[in-house]
This record gives sequence, structure tokens and C-alpha cells, in this order.
Amino acid sequence: MKNNTSRYLATPYIIWIVGFIVIPLLTIVYYGFTDRNNTFTLNNIAQILVWENYRPLYRAMILSAVCTAICFLLAFPLTMILRSLKVGRSSLIVFVFILPMWMNSLLRVLAWQTLLERKGVINGILTALHLPEQHLINTTAAVLIGMVYDFLPFMILPLFNALMKIDDNTINAAYDLGASYWQTLTKIILPLSVPGIVSGVTMVFVPALTTFAISNMLGGGKIYLIGNVIEQEFMQDSDWNEGSGLSLVLMIFVIVSMLIVNHFDDKSDMRKGGVI
Repeated sequence: MKNNTSRYLATPYIIWIVGFIVIPLLTIVYYGFTDRNNTFTLNNIAQILVWENYRPLYRAMILSAVCTAICFLLAFPLTMILRSLKVGRSSLIVFVFILPMWMNSLLRVLAWQTLLERKGVINGILTALHLPEQHLINTTAAVLIGMVYDFLPFMILPLFNALMKIDDNTINAAYDLGASYWQTLTKIILPLSVPGIVSGVTMVFVPALTTFAISNMLGGGKIYLIGNVIEQEFMQDSDWNEGSGLSLVLMIFVIVSMLIVNHFDDKSDMRKGGVI
């Protein structure tokens, strides 16, 4: 009786998964491996080797990696400070970092567009201080700033949760045994925070790799990423076949990156268990 009840309760989730995950994915796979005449082909996949498509993919991977690294370098010291201040998960400070996530992502990027444009707030302040104007809008730097701002909370929260789970007695024991702050950080705190690091890296790198709205709004169409190429294939050229093929290639890169990140998480779990 209990098993039948569980099946009934799981039915809505199964319908959701099939309707909004499995069917769309199968549709992309079908279009990716067929041409306009519904004939099997690998040409859509091979389009990633074309320089106009390969270059945006390479640029997207570099920018997403840099964005992930910057988010980690900003988030880890911040979460360490919050931990040292004994800030709880329900405190006002943590709420301040969560608050931007409640706002639509496009609105947050639009705010940076207003700040960075040539007659925007930042240049207005520089002009008032008799400093030279900065032409940041429609540059790679502007896109990177938008990425970091948009995805930074997704790095802070997993790191904060991981650091809060570390027992103070473990850290104090390291100090009692003569470990320096650097040794405690690298040998105790960092290894124990690997699950949070893995979650943060995954939650930042994957959306940064696939983004197209940020580069459209802050790059002005000049900073072309693989997400922009796929969007153009679907929305402007109405070429679902090539767009689906490029989407499958991007999906492979996303899966490989997640496998690499999870590999480090598995090694961390093995060390904790005393296997290696």
C-alpha cells in the first residue's frame, strides 16, 4: 500500500520530468542529428569546427573560467570573515547576499548597463572628480563584470554552508598541535570545504559558459559567445538543426566540466574516509 502511495505521489514529478526535460532534450537530439530534409547528418555537430563557432566557444570557456576564479577569490575570504564573526545562516548579513538572487537576472545586468555606459553613473562620478572617463561598456571587461556580479551569490552560499559545518574544535586542535594559520587553512579548512567549492564552481561555471543575455546587454553584440551563436541560430536564422547541433556540443562541454569537478569532490570524500 505504501509503495502504491509513493508511486501516485511521484506521478506529477515524472510528468514534469518527461514533459519539460526528456521531450525537449530528445527534440534537440533529433534536430541536431538531422538536416532540413530530416536526413541523418553529422554536419550540425561539425559546425563547431568552423572558426565563427569555435572562437565564441573558446572565448566563452575562458570567460567562464575567469569568472569562476574571481568569484571564488571574492567569496572565500568573505565567507571566512562571516564564519569568524559567527554569523548564522539566518542573519541579516547573509540575507543581504541572498537578496540580489530574488531579483530578475536581466534587471541586475541592466543596472550594470546603466552604470557602465559612457554617460552612466561611473563616468559621471569620474567626471565630477576631474578624472578621465572609462569606456567599459561593450567590452570584455564589462561582460566579465556582469558575470561576476550575477553569479557571485551562487559561489558565496555553498562556501558559507560548507565552512559553517566545520567544527571549531578541529581548527583549534590544529593550532594546539603547532600548525600555522596557513597550514590550518590549506590542510584543514580548504579540504573540508571542498563540497562547497565543488557546488559553487558548478553553479557558476555552467551558467557562465552558456550565458548570452549578459554578453548581449553589456557587450553590445561585439563580445560574441557560444550562447549568442546558438541564440542567433534559433531566433534569427531559424536554423534549428545547426542550433541544436551546437547545443549538443555545448552540452558535452558542460557534462565534461561537471565530471572533472565532481572527480575532485570524490577524491576529497575518499580522503575524509581514510581510503587514501
